[in-house]
Amino acid sequence: MSQQDTQKAPEGYGPLIERRYWIEFQRPQKSAQEIMAYIQRHIEEFSPKALANFQKEEGSEYTLRPGDEFHITILGPWNGDVRVLEVGELHFKMETLEGHPEAGEITFSIEPAEHFEDALHFEIRSLARSRDGVVAVTYDRLGVGKKAQEMTWVKFCERVCEFGGGEAIGEVQVRTLYEDDLDARTKAEAQAQ
Repeated sequence: MSQQDTQKAPEGYGPLIERRYWIEFQRPQKSAQEIMAYIQRHIEEFSPKALANFQKEEGSEYTLRPGDEFHITILGPWNGDVRVLEVGELHFKMETLEGHPEAGEITFSIEPAEHFEDALHFEIRSLARSRDGVVAVTYDRLGVGKKAQEMTWVKFCERVCEFGGGEAIGEVQVRTLYEDDLDARTKAEAQAQ
């Protein structure tokens, strides 16, 4: 594990932002566990390389473990590093490292869809602030980088559906909530990072 410092949400700049991207798909040909295990070993296959290219810098190429690190080459001047915090059968969580445009965490998870039979719900959820004022203005307020991030995670979700062999139930859903609209539990989660 490198000596790079983490960038926790409380240390970031501007409002706390929760971003969620999800897709639900019916009749998958692979189990949730099979899909997540493959994503954990091959995350770079799901992210469009032109927008966000994942390169593992620390850890084995055959597994995903806490402490593994990735360098992400992001479209524009937004490159950054992340470190794996948690790995489970149906999820994994990463934290941003010094220099990443965001300060916080991102979680990838899969579970049975709540409202559909024989269907899965795959979701990417980030809980973060901007790294600093420059990023806050250019990335979030002016939208430079924000659209590329959305395109990256939407394509990632679509590729998970394709890999799972299921039929998408509608399009990828995107939801962004700013600090004033977040519940107390979510704010406490970010504060505990």
